[in-house]
Amino acid sequence: MFYVPCSMFCDFMSRTCEICGRGTQSGNSRSHSNIASKRKFKVNVQSKKIEGKKMKVCAKCIKTISK
Repeated sequence: MFYVPCSMFCDFMSRTCEICGRGTQSGNSRSHSNIASKRKFKVNVQSKKIEGKKMKVCAKCIKTISK
């Protein structure tokens, strides 16, 4: 499998996948009366050793790599 280095996609933020570049997204949290307030959708990033290197990888990429 071919891995693209993170430096091409992301700027080394803490909640960013080093393989695909997925990061935190923003959206609205809706109350019962439909009032919108800002919230964050965080990516499920975990530390994994891939090819002898410790990387921060999202769960989606871990699932794809294991196939």
